[in-house]
Amino acid sequence: MQTNLLEENINDVLENNIQNNLESLELNNDVTVEKQNIFLESTLGKAINTGINLALRAVLPDLIESQVIEVKDVLLSQGLQEGIKTIVNSAVDLGKSAIGIFTGKFENISQVQAAVKNGGILDSTSQLLNKVIDEARKNKLINSNVATMLKRGKTMILEGVNNNIEDLMTSQIKSIEKIGKYSENWNKFYQNKDFGGMQIEYKKLETELKNVIPLEQTLKNARQIENIHNLIKNNGKDFNISEEELELAKKLV
Repeated sequence: MQTNLLEENINDVLENNIQNNLESLELNNDVTVEKQNIFLESTLGKAINTGINLALRAVLPDLIESQVIEVKDVLLSQGLQEGIKTIVNSAVDLGKSAIGIFTGKFENISQVQAAVKNGGILDSTSQLLNKVIDEARKNKLINSNVATMLKRGKTMILEGVNNNIEDLMTSQIKSIEKIGKYSENWNKFYQNKDFGGMQIEYKKLETELKNVIPLEQTLKNARQIENIHNLIKNNGKDFNISEEELELAKKLV
């Protein structure tokens, strides 16, 4: 009976800690297909949009900055923004099918890379650009000269998009590597009962997790660190915690 009461009390404390301290990281929530898709929709969408922005300045060299912005606004009004969102969602789904992910959920960053590569983002972006440029010219929002320059410069625009996506994937890999490094460092400080060192590594971990796609194993490891870290913190930074508390902290992930 005492053991059950102890476990219930610890469970309440840890769940409160998780609820209060991890909401900003969303570590207390399961990794879902929806969360992964939302992350990719946002980050890939920004990568495509930024690639187009940078390339437009090179494609339209004779226009001043404000005129380039006007052209971009016109393309947005003709469906560019909605098209980018559709491209990302379709590409992710197509990429998953192409590499055989039928659960719908990415397990590691390599799967994300492969799906993005096989999702046909560049071809879809090319088709989208053709469509919005033609619509803008048809509706007399841009003249024929600008439309022609945009189509001639489409290769440059797509290169910009591709470079940005590759940079994004590289940054995701680096973030995963950093998370592994910070977790390893945290564990070393934990073994040495150095809470100050643990806190420094934990803050780094906390920051990096906000930049990376939600992956089950990554967040599971982070949850364990978070639970143990807060257990010691709430114990007055005293490492004398019971085995029951420690085991429960590891299980509540």
